[in-house]
Amino acid sequence: MADRVRNVLFLCTGNSARSIMAEAILNKRGKGRFKAFSAGSQPRGTVNPYAIGLLQRLGYDTSEMRSKSWAEFAKPGAPEFDFIFTVCDDAAGESCPVWPGTPMTAHWGIPDPAAAKGTPAEIGLAFDEAYRMLAHRIELFLSLPLASIDKLALHARLKEIGRLEGAEERT
Repeated sequence: MADRVRNVLFLCTGNSARSIMAEAILNKRGKGRFKAFSAGSQPRGTVNPYAIGLLQRLGYDTSEMRSKSWAEFAKPGAPEFDFIFTVCDDAAGESCPVWPGTPMTAHWGIPDPAAAKGTPAEIGLAFDEAYRMLAHRIELFLSLPLASIDKLALHARLKEIGRLEGAEERT
């Protein structure tokens, strides 16, 4: 793969927490190498306040974050993606739009922090854990030698990243 900025799309059903956090992490840690986006098959329309609060506490700019439909990225003129990662099982099992280009895909499912119940502190811990798992997967992704690895080996490595600790089982 040539040395250029690569577009990455993170998908989740609601696009309110996990995919939003993944977009923020990759845009910050992969700046200059990657441009991340996120979307949902059934976007909630708002970003989860726990996700926003966590990202703000960690120094991320959240001013441009919004919950959006994946249809936005299947239209003519949308960015062509090099990689598309599903971060929830529901989105992984849905029929996706036809994406421009030939993106490499992998499933990186993790438990949904937005489904956490309990006290605000307990819910906050679920978001902290989701962030930790996403950040770990993204760091591994960033360490891959994209310029020198063949597509088959790269696809295998992307799938391995998705099977790390905390991964949700696909049915």
